[in-house]
Amino acid sequence: MNKQVTLRACLNTAALAGFVALSTMAANPQDTGNQHMDEGSQKMMKSPDVAFAMKAAQGGMAEVQMGQLAVQNASNPDVKAFGQQMVDDHTKANDKLKAVAQAQNMTLPESLNAKHQAEYSKLQALSGPSFDREYVKCMVKDHEEDVKEFQKEANTGKDPQIKAFASETLPILEQHLSNIKSIQPGTSGAASSK
Repeated sequence: MNKQVTLRACLNTAALAGFVALSTMAANPQDTGNQHMDEGSQKMMKSPDVAFAMKAAQGGMAEVQMGQLAVQNASNPDVKAFGQQMVDDHTKANDKLKAVAQAQNMTLPESLNAKHQAEYSKLQALSGPSFDREYVKCMVKDHEEDVKEFQKEANTGKDPQIKAFASETLPILEQHLSNIKSIQPGTSGAASSK
Protein backbone atom coordinates (compact mmCIF):
# COMPACT_ATOMS: atom_id res chain seq x y z
CA MET A 1 0.00 0.00 0.00
CA ASN A 2 2.81 2.40 0.89
CA LYS A 3 4.47 1.68 -2.46
CA GLN A 4 1.26 2.65 -4.33
CA VAL A 5 0.97 5.93 -2.44
CA THR A 6 4.64 6.71 -3.07
CA LEU A 7 4.32 5.80 -6.77
CA ARG A 8 1.19 7.95 -7.13
CA ALA A 9 2.94 10.89 -5.43
CA CYS A 10 5.92 10.52 -7.79
CA LEU A 11 3.65 10.41 -10.84
CA ASN A 12 1.74 13.49 -9.65
CA THR A 13 5.03 15.33 -9.08
CA ALA A 14 6.28 14.36 -12.56
CA ALA A 15 3.01 15.48 -14.16
CA LEU A 16 3.15 18.79 -12.30
CA ALA A 17 6.77 19.33 -13.39
CA GLY A 18 5.78 18.62 -17.00
CA PHE A 19 2.89 21.08 -16.77
CA VAL A 20 5.18 23.76 -15.32
CA ALA A 21 7.70 23.16 -18.12
CA LEU A 22 4.99 23.48 -20.79
CA SER A 23 3.61 26.62 -19.12
CA THR A 24 7.08 28.16 -19.06
CA MET A 25 7.58 27.38 -22.76
CA ALA A 26 4.21 28.92 -23.63
CA ALA A 27 4.91 32.02 -21.55
CA ASN A 28 8.39 32.50 -23.03
CA PRO A 29 8.30 31.28 -26.66
CA GLN A 30 11.11 33.67 -27.64
CA ASP A 31 13.42 32.45 -24.87
CA THR A 32 15.73 30.30 -26.97
CA GLY A 33 17.82 29.50 -23.90
CA ASN A 34 14.89 27.68 -22.34
CA GLN A 35 16.13 24.24 -21.27
CA HIS A 36 12.72 22.68 -21.90
CA MET A 37 12.70 23.35 -25.65
CA ASP A 38 13.89 20.60 -27.94
CA GLU A 39 16.77 21.22 -30.35
CA GLY A 40 14.45 21.44 -33.38
CA SER A 41 12.43 24.25 -31.80
CA GLN A 42 15.58 26.13 -30.84
CA LYS A 43 17.03 25.83 -34.35
CA MET A 44 13.74 26.96 -35.89
CA MET A 45 13.66 30.12 -33.77
CA LYS A 46 17.30 30.99 -34.50
CA SER A 47 17.10 30.16 -38.20
CA PRO A 48 18.13 32.93 -40.62
CA ASP A 49 15.55 31.45 -43.01
CA VAL A 50 12.76 32.06 -40.51
CA ALA A 51 14.04 35.58 -39.82
CA PHE A 52 14.03 36.21 -43.57
CA ALA A 53 10.46 34.89 -43.88
CA MET A 54 9.27 37.16 -41.06
CA LYS A 55 10.91 40.20 -42.62
CA ALA A 56 9.58 39.29 -46.08
CA ALA A 57 6.06 38.98 -44.68
CA GLN A 58 6.30 42.43 -43.06
CA GLY A 59 7.65 43.99 -46.23
CA GLY A 60 5.08 42.30 -48.41
CA MET A 61 2.20 43.58 -46.30
CA ALA A 62 3.66 47.08 -46.38
CA GLU A 63 4.05 47.01 -50.19
CA VAL A 64 0.38 46.06 -50.61
CA GLN A 65 -0.92 48.71 -48.21
CA MET A 66 1.31 51.47 -49.61
CA GLY A 67 0.40 50.38 -53.14
CA GLN A 68 -3.26 50.86 -52.28
CA LEU A 69 -2.41 54.37 -51.08
CA ALA A 70 -0.61 55.07 -54.37
CA VAL A 71 -3.67 54.05 -56.35
CA GLN A 72 -5.74 56.52 -54.29
CA ASN A 73 -3.34 59.42 -53.68
CA ALA A 74 -0.89 59.61 -56.59
CA SER A 75 -1.28 62.22 -59.30
CA ASN A 76 1.22 60.66 -61.71
CA PRO A 77 -0.42 57.85 -63.75
CA ASP A 78 2.83 55.87 -63.75
CA VAL A 79 2.93 56.01 -59.95
CA LYS A 80 -0.71 54.89 -59.77
CA ALA A 81 0.02 51.99 -62.14
CA PHE A 82 3.09 51.01 -60.13
CA GLY A 83 0.99 51.09 -56.94
CA GLN A 84 -1.51 48.70 -58.52
CA GLN A 85 1.35 46.45 -59.61
CA MET A 86 2.55 46.37 -55.98
CA VAL A 87 -0.90 45.35 -54.79
CA ASP A 88 -1.19 42.59 -57.39
CA ASP A 89 2.36 41.18 -57.27
CA HIS A 90 2.90 41.40 -53.52
CA THR A 91 -0.51 39.89 -52.76
CA LYS A 92 0.51 36.86 -54.85
CA ALA A 93 3.93 36.70 -53.17
CA ASN A 94 2.37 37.07 -49.71
CA ASP A 95 0.01 34.17 -50.47
CA LYS A 96 2.94 31.97 -51.55
CA LEU A 97 4.85 32.83 -48.38
CA LYS A 98 1.77 32.08 -46.25
CA ALA A 99 1.53 28.64 -47.89
CA VAL A 100 5.19 27.94 -47.09
CA ALA A 101 4.71 29.13 -43.51
CA GLN A 102 1.58 27.04 -43.04
CA ALA A 103 3.37 23.91 -44.32
CA GLN A 104 6.06 24.50 -41.69
CA ASN A 105 3.76 25.52 -38.82
CA MET A 106 5.33 28.98 -38.83
CA THR A 107 3.24 31.98 -37.74
CA LEU A 108 3.88 35.08 -39.84
CA PRO A 109 3.17 38.61 -38.61
CA GLU A 110 -0.29 39.92 -39.41
CA SER A 111 0.27 43.64 -38.94
CA LEU A 112 2.86 46.21 -39.92
CA ASN A 113 5.89 46.72 -37.71
CA ALA A 114 6.72 50.20 -36.36
CA LYS A 115 9.02 51.10 -39.28
CA HIS A 116 6.49 50.22 -41.97
CA GLN A 117 3.63 51.77 -40.01
CA ALA A 118 5.57 55.05 -39.78
CA GLU A 119 6.22 55.00 -43.56
CA TYR A 120 2.55 54.27 -44.22
CA SER A 121 1.36 57.06 -41.90
CA LYS A 122 3.73 59.55 -43.55
CA LEU A 123 2.45 58.64 -47.02
CA GLN A 124 -1.17 58.63 -45.87
CA ALA A 125 -0.91 62.34 -45.04
CA LEU A 126 0.28 63.22 -48.57
CA SER A 127 -1.39 63.48 -51.96
CA GLY A 128 -0.59 64.63 -55.48
CA PRO A 129 3.01 65.42 -56.50
CA SER A 130 4.29 65.38 -52.90
CA PHE A 131 2.86 61.88 -52.47
CA ASP A 132 4.40 60.80 -55.78
CA ARG A 133 7.89 61.96 -54.76
CA GLU A 134 7.79 60.39 -51.29
CA TYR A 135 6.21 57.11 -52.44
CA VAL A 136 8.72 56.65 -55.27
CA LYS A 137 11.63 57.47 -52.95
CA CYS A 138 10.32 54.95 -50.41
CA MET A 139 9.78 52.25 -53.07
CA VAL A 140 13.28 52.66 -54.53
CA LYS A 141 14.84 52.31 -51.07
CA ASP A 142 12.61 49.37 -50.07
CA HIS A 143 13.19 47.47 -53.30
CA GLU A 144 16.96 47.99 -53.18
CA GLU A 145 16.92 46.43 -49.69
CA ASP A 146 14.50 43.68 -50.75
CA VAL A 147 16.60 42.65 -53.75
CA LYS A 148 19.68 42.29 -51.49
CA GLU A 149 17.79 40.27 -48.87
CA PHE A 150 16.09 37.98 -51.39
CA GLN A 151 19.37 37.48 -53.28
CA LYS A 152 21.10 36.49 -50.05
CA GLU A 153 18.35 34.01 -49.14
CA ALA A 154 18.26 32.59 -52.68
CA ASN A 155 22.03 32.02 -52.55
CA THR A 156 22.64 30.94 -48.96
CA GLY A 157 19.28 29.82 -47.52
CA LYS A 158 19.19 26.42 -45.86
CA ASP A 159 15.43 25.82 -45.81
CA PRO A 160 14.52 24.52 -49.29
CA GLN A 161 10.97 25.96 -49.32
CA ILE A 162 11.94 29.43 -48.10
CA LYS A 163 14.96 29.47 -50.41
CA ALA A 164 12.71 28.52 -53.36
CA PHE A 165 10.28 31.30 -52.43
CA ALA A 166 13.15 33.81 -52.43
CA SER A 167 14.46 32.52 -55.77
CA GLU A 168 11.03 32.70 -57.41
CA THR A 169 10.25 36.17 -56.05
CA LEU A 170 13.65 37.78 -56.71
CA PRO A 171 13.15 38.43 -60.47
CA ILE A 172 9.82 40.14 -59.73
CA LEU A 173 11.47 42.41 -57.17
CA GLU A 174 14.28 43.22 -59.59
CA GLN A 175 11.67 44.20 -62.18
CA HIS A 176 9.88 46.36 -59.60
CA LEU A 177 13.17 48.13 -58.80
CA SER A 178 13.84 48.76 -62.48
CA ASN A 179 10.29 50.07 -63.01
CA ILE A 180 10.31 52.42 -60.03
CA LYS A 181 13.73 53.80 -60.93
CA SER A 182 12.45 54.60 -64.43
CA ILE A 183 9.49 56.48 -62.89
CA GLN A 184 11.61 58.42 -60.37
CA PRO A 185 12.86 61.23 -62.69
CA GLY A 186 9.27 62.17 -63.55
CA THR A 187 8.42 62.70 -59.87
CA SER A 188 11.48 64.65 -58.70
CA GLY A 189 10.56 68.08 -60.07
CA ALA A 190 7.74 70.46 -59.30
CA ALA A 191 5.85 69.37 -62.41
CA SER A 192 5.56 65.71 -61.46
CA SER A 193 2.12 65.01 -62.87
CA LYS A 194 1.82 63.98 -66.50
